Amino acid sequence: MSYLVATFYQFVALSDYRQKQPEIQKYCQERGIKGTILLAAEGINATIAGNSQAIAEVISWLKTDTRLANLEVKESVCDYLPFQRLKIRLKQEIVTFGQPKANPLENTGIHLKTEEWNQLLKEPDVVVIDTRNNYEVKIGTFAGALNPEIQHFRQFPEYIHDNFDRINDKKIALFCTGGIRCEKAAAFLLNQGFSQVYQLEGGILKYLEEVSPDQSLWQGECFVFDQRVALTANLEVGHYEMCPACGHPIDEKDKQSPNYRAGISCPYCS
Repeated sequence: MSYLVATFYQFVALSDYRQKQPEIQKYCQERGIKGTILLAAEGINATIAGNSQAIAEVISWLKTDTRLANLEVKESVCDYLPFQRLKIRLKQEIVTFGQPKANPLENTGIHLKTEEWNQLLKEPDVVVIDTRNNYEVKIGTFAGALNPEIQHFRQFPEYIHDNFDRINDKKIALFCTGGIRCEKAAAFLLNQGFSQVYQLEGGILKYLEEVSPDQSLWQGECFVFDQRVALTANLEVGHYEMCPACGHPIDEKDKQSPNYRAGISCPYCS
C-alpha cells in the first residue's frame, strides 16, 4: 500500500489559531492522518501523510477557511507511513527565526519557478545561499551555493551581518526545503537594505519533482523531517538513515566509523 505525503504552509493572520487546534486534531484523527501541523498567529506549516482520499479531504476541509484558500501543497508518495503519530502544535512562529520585523506578509523576495531558477543560477553576479542547517546542507545542495554553516535557522541573521559587505550589492538567490524558511530570510534581507532578493518557489522539493536529472543543478539528496530522511530526483526515498540518538542523517560510509553503534550512536553524536 502506498501513502500520500503532503507538505504545505501559508503565512496568514490566524488570530484564532488556538481554537483551530482541536478542530484540526479531530478531523485528521478521524481520517487516520499522521504527521505534524504547526499553528501560530502568523499561519500554518505542515507535513502530513495518509491515504490519498484522506489527504484530499483534509486539504479541501482546511481550504473551507477562506484565509487558507490559497494553500499550495507539495505531494509525494511513500510505501510506508513516514510518521508514527499526529501532532498539532501551537507555536510562536511556524518556522522559528526570532526576527519579528521579518514578516512575509509585508515583504517578500521575487519567487522563481524552477526554469527561472536555473537561469538565474547561471548568471555571474548571483550569490546563492542555502538557508538550511549545516547537517542538511552536507548531504545535498545546489552547485556553488554558500553554506552559512548554521545549526539553527535563527542564526541566519548573524551570518548575513558577518558577510554583509561582500554580498550586499549582489543578486541574492535563497532556497530551502519547501520554501518556508526563504519567506522569512527574504523578508529579513529586504529589511536590511538588500534590493535584489530571489527565492526558489516551492523549495528543493518542487525543484526535484519538476526538473529532470539531466537539467538539474542539484547535487546530492534533500533532507526531510520524517522517517524517509532524504529524497532524490522525482522525490524518491534516498539512501540515508537517521541516527536514533542525535537525529543526524547517516549513510553507509558513516556506518564504517568506529563511533557508529547500530541503534545507539553515530559519528555525529556529541
